[in-house]
Amino acid sequence: MTNAVFEVNWSTEKGKLPRKVLVRIYGEGVEVFFDRNDEIKTFESMSKHGQGPRLLGRFPNGRVEEFIHARTLSASDLRDPEVSALIATKLKEFHDLHMPGPRIVMLWDRLRKWLIETKRLCTAEEAEAFNLDAIEEDIPILEKKLSGENQIIGFCHNDLQYGNIMIDEETRLVTIIDYEYACYNPVPFDLANHFCEMAADYHSETPHILDYNKYPDLEERQRFAHVYLSSSGNEPSDVEVQQLVEDAEKYTLASHLLWGLWGIISEKVNEIDFDYMEYARQRFQQYWSSKATLLDNSKDLADNGAADDSVVDS
Repeated sequence: MTNAVFEVNWSTEKGKLPRKVLVRIYGEGVEVFFDRNDEIKTFESMSKHGQGPRLLGRFPNGRVEEFIHARTLSASDLRDPEVSALIATKLKEFHDLHMPGPRIVMLWDRLRKWLIETKRLCTAEEAEAFNLDAIEEDIPILEKKLSGENQIIGFCHNDLQYGNIMIDEETRLVTIIDYEYACYNPVPFDLANHFCEMAADYHSETPHILDYNKYPDLEERQRFAHVYLSSSGNEPSDVEVQQLVEDAEKYTLASHLLWGLWGIISEKVNEIDFDYMEYARQRFQQYWSSKATLLDNSKDLADNGAADDSVVDS
């Protein structure tokens, strides 16, 4: 929801299929979210690893990519057991990639950076309605509670919504695309973010509305975690599966905060027709309503309830 993407076709010799490329025009204001040069390096490195499309050319506000002959997933695909298993296997492969740069968790610094930018862009009324001061207090506490000594760090996509996953209908090969937010992070965070995306349908009549009745139930999350862990060739124990499920569930808190902040910033910096403020309100609502259940000793966290429903759109 930050880029404009175009399929470009041109004719070739008679009897041959037309050539296709994908032209991506970068969205406005995205520099606060990620460094475009870093994203290009990631894109090129992914291509060298045989992941995703090849980079064919660049221009000041966009680039030309190889056209992948595969279908972009729909919202309902994420709940399909077969497709979900294919995604889990591909995600494990993605996490195990050796990418350039230090193997350092970026989640918490990103949260702090986005919060600073959110506060800069918001009115005092909006900052109060979204409880931004309380969120600022919670971030270091969440970091302390969720960052264990034995946490697994991998190269995470961090935006694994259905629009960033493609499938070849014949071979059933899955391709993960669009790496703007990709970086090293705790593996459970990437799973958490993917689970949260199952509540979204960005191609509905109300694309900003999240339906948490579609959030995967415990059995679905356990099945995903089992396939993810077993794809390395070793059968995981029930304890290992359950631990990953529990860790991912706790990291949904960080996901709600991150994408809530993203929503507010996006409302301020681009012109895309999407109710970003309402999207942000829903993500924060989920954070406030679930943190006490998901975290032990949650009294340490700021007790500010849900974000105010009276947020004013700018």
